[in-house]
Amino acid sequence: MRLLLFLAFLVVPILEIWALIQVGQIIGGPLTVALLLADSLLGAWIVRREGRRAWQSLQAALGGGRMPDRELADGAMIVAGGALLLTPGFFTDIAGFLLVLPFTRPLMRRLGSWFLARRVRTLTGAGGGPGLGARSGAAGAAGPPFDPFEAFGAAARARPGGSGPVIHGEVIRDDSAGRATREPGRDIPET
Repeated sequence: MRLLLFLAFLVVPILEIWALIQVGQIIGGPLTVALLLADSLLGAWIVRREGRRAWQSLQAALGGGRMPDRELADGAMIVAGGALLLTPGFFTDIAGFLLVLPFTRPLMRRLGSWFLARRVRTLTGAGGGPGLGARSGAAGAAGPPFDPFEAFGAAARARPGGSGPVIHGEVIRDDSAGRATREPGRDIPET
């Protein structure tokens, strides 16, 4: 992941500048700027059209009572593609069009789901490599990769006589007349 970020923030801008210089030398500076403006305008039109379609698909999926996983993925890709299309450069425009165009989006969706599944397997330690589960001391790949409440449990064990974390709050009881009575300042042990 660090290598990917390194490439995204260092190598891609250098390649973009190199490509702009090369295209500028071939067709000239004003035509290069006009080409960048034209593909940005075309990209904005496609993003608007595909964004509207993705929104309608999302609403239809929610109205039909099904999980809109494909629609959410399409929406995320359209947003990412739109950001890439607004970035000046030819390589980012190619990547943006791959994410936005309706006939290339399914391929990019499959590629993204493959990448995310691979990352999840790596982080949980199920991929065979040293994942987060192995680093955190989890007992094998069957257990959770980490315990977000582990710090609370360690703090409770360190406190003398503590049965767990204490949540400060107030108790509201309804009496038979329907009025709520408050008992402020009472500590409620977490169960």
